[in-house]
Amino acid sequence: MSAETPPQIRQQIEALEAQGIDVVRITYPDLIGSDRGRDVLLHHLPNATGHGLAFCRAIYHTAARGEHSDIPGGLDAGMPDVAVRPDLATLVPLPWEPGVAWCIGDARDPATGLPAPESPRDLLRRVTGRLRDSGLTAVVGPELEYVLLDADPASPGGWRRYAPAPGNVYTVGRKGDPDGHLLRTLRQLHALGIGASGGNREFDGGQFEINLDHSEALDAADRAFRFKAAVKELARIEGRLATFMAKPLNDGGGSGFHLHLSIVDDEQRNVFDGPGEPQGLSATARHAIAGLLAHAPALAALFNPTINSYKRFGPDTTAPWLIDWGLDHRGAMVRIPPERGGAARLEIRLGDATANPYLAIAGLVAAAQLGISAAEEPPTSISGYGYDPASAPKLPTHLGAALNALEADHELIEVLGKPFVDAFLTFKRDELARFRSYVTDWEFREYAELL
Repeated sequence: MSAETPPQIRQQIEALEAQGIDVVRITYPDLIGSDRGRDVLLHHLPNATGHGLAFCRAIYHTAARGEHSDIPGGLDAGMPDVAVRPDLATLVPLPWEPGVAWCIGDARDPATGLPAPESPRDLLRRVTGRLRDSGLTAVVGPELEYVLLDADPASPGGWRRYAPAPGNVYTVGRKGDPDGHLLRTLRQLHALGIGASGGNREFDGGQFEINLDHSEALDAADRAFRFKAAVKELARIEGRLATFMAKPLNDGGGSGFHLHLSIVDDEQRNVFDGPGEPQGLSATARHAIAGLLAHAPALAALFNPTINSYKRFGPDTTAPWLIDWGLDHRGAMVRIPPERGGAARLEIRLGDATANPYLAIAGLVAAAQLGISAAEEPPTSISGYGYDPASAPKLPTHLGAALNALEADHELIEVLGKPFVDAFLTFKRDELARFRSYVTDWEFREYAELL
């Protein structure tokens, strides 16, 4: 530290030193929601907070396996920098890395000081700020599923399902988790302080679900972002792979990312609660449902952002297939849990676990706000069998259709911002083009010998 170090930063550094921390891990989300970042020695923290850490802006245009998309501001501009500054309000000790504290960073254009156009965290800030301008705050509770895999060189892809025995849905203990993965993970997440409330084995072998507390939308996205990074890190410590792929294996179902949404006013009253109104839902809640249904095709691009995402959908999958809503109906895209009063909320079941939490929540809040502004009523809620295509329109069935729907949804684009949407569409269409030119194992097995 120098004499110019601000007193607040100086105090924070001294507090970290007293905890035995000498490294700060600064990470930020890319377009696909992966954590990018840098480990910084504690004595360098004042410089990181002042000048920021330089990263190539083209990281936002970089796919999971390193391919670059031709997005304005990247390769065409000479791959300029963004400056990432730590948000010290998010600083927490990292329980499984002694001596390390972890915080989330914000990416800025070093020339203007403005947020990087592709920054998912800043996109969510803009969307929730617009809602707050109308005196409302979005509260979100994330639920995420993942599949745990053991290394197996003999298996396709080099991994096989951990604890594959069927029938262990909603079980706890060693019956469905013989190595105690869930308890270890829950305890580490609790120590991390991200609001993990509990977990259990899910439907498929090796599949787990861990729930996070409800909180203001940006905080909920921060916690979901950290949750995904932490689970993958903790699995690696075990010598395993935790994947949030929508459908990682042919012999099983998918992993969802369900979001529970409520909205409160300036006095913290839940504006979705409607005592004495039909189904106990206020007009605001019904309008929000109508907005989510109206913008569902475009939302699919944010909630289901990979080619693999659409292999999770279909009749009788417990994933939604139609654009509909229902009262305590798990086949519906928007489920209304039975609680009312302060717990009145919408559960949006559209998303899969590959979704970037910031983008999914931004889309969710934007569509709900558009519905509230339009003040339209939703169609009749579904009942009974939830997969009859005669009862409601289908969701997009592949990534290309979802991207086209997003491009055509001008109302949603106006809220999210055209520069961001253009970058996202280019990035995802590049992914789609690479897939269409790739010869898959299925094609070889199907055609090579006979044809």
